[in-house]
Order: sequence, then C-alpha cells, then structure tokens
Amino acid sequence: MSADWRITGRTWVVGDSVDTDAMYPGYAMKMDVPEAARHVFYALRPGWVDQVEPGDVLVAGRNFGIGSSRPVAALLRHLGVAALVAEEFNSLFLRNAINNGLPALTVPGVRDLVGEGEDLTVDLAEGWAEAGGRRVDVAPQPPMVLDILAAGGLLHRLVADGYLPAEAAR
Repeated sequence: MSADWRITGRTWVVGDSVDTDAMYPGYAMKMDVPEAARHVFYALRPGWVDQVEPGDVLVAGRNFGIGSSRPVAALLRHLGVAALVAEEFNSLFLRNAINNGLPALTVPGVRDLVGEGEDLTVDLAEGWAEAGGRRVDVAPQPPMVLDILAAGGLLHRLVADGYLPAEAAR
C-alpha cells in the first residue's frame, strides 16, 4: 500500500454520545452536500463550520455517532475534516465514515491525550495516536479498511475493482 496513513491536524473536541441528529439536522437532509454541510453541529457548536479548516481532526468521547444513520461523514469530508478519533464509535456511524472515505480511529482515553486546538497525529496503519510527546498504541486499521479509504470510499473502491460502473461513484 502506497498511501501514507499518518495524519496530523488541529483538534476539535466533543463529548460522549454525540448523536447524528446533533450533527446533521433533519431539515438539512434534503439539501445537497455543500449546503447541508453548512449545518453540521448546528445545535452542538453553532458557527463551527466557519471555524473548521481542511486537515482538522475531530476528537470525540464514547459512543460517537449514536442515533440514526444520517450520512454525516460525507458532510465532514466536504468540510475538510481529515480524520475522526474517538474513545468509542457507534458501529453504524463508524461504518458510514469508512464507506465515505473518512478515516476513523478508536483511541481509548484520547480526550486525556489531547485538548481542543492542539495538534494530534494518528497513524492508521501502525495503530497509534500522539500529542504533546505522549503516545497511545491502538489497533491498526485492517488492510481492507485502508484500501477503502485509499480509494476515497466504498463506492469508489467498487468502481476501481470493476464491480460498478464509474457513474455509480459520482
């Protein structure tokens, strides 16, 4: 695999059990991605979309992404979020992130490792997170997940492998 799986970015920290309703309001679900992305964290962190920058990393607590299966990962990618790091992900949300090509790494105790606005480095392939000279080893992402992320998401991977026509990933 040729991709570099080390990601460093400025952090934004949210708490436990952040649900997809707080990330993506129902009224925005009929909007196209660029317009809907303007409403991410509308109630949880008003104005956040004007502050987040490409390459930033979103750090969360336990059970991040609980709730409905709203496609929040596509909106976060549109905003330029480079990776999600949480103490624990809701399994449906984690799958949605990977399917949309958004790196997500489970790092127990990550909120003790890094504070908001600090730089965090994660390595998905080797399985570690580091901030302020402190490092936590975690499970690396499986090769299949890295392949999906390298392709830009599951649909792009299926197109690249010839299982779907190119227009399926548009």
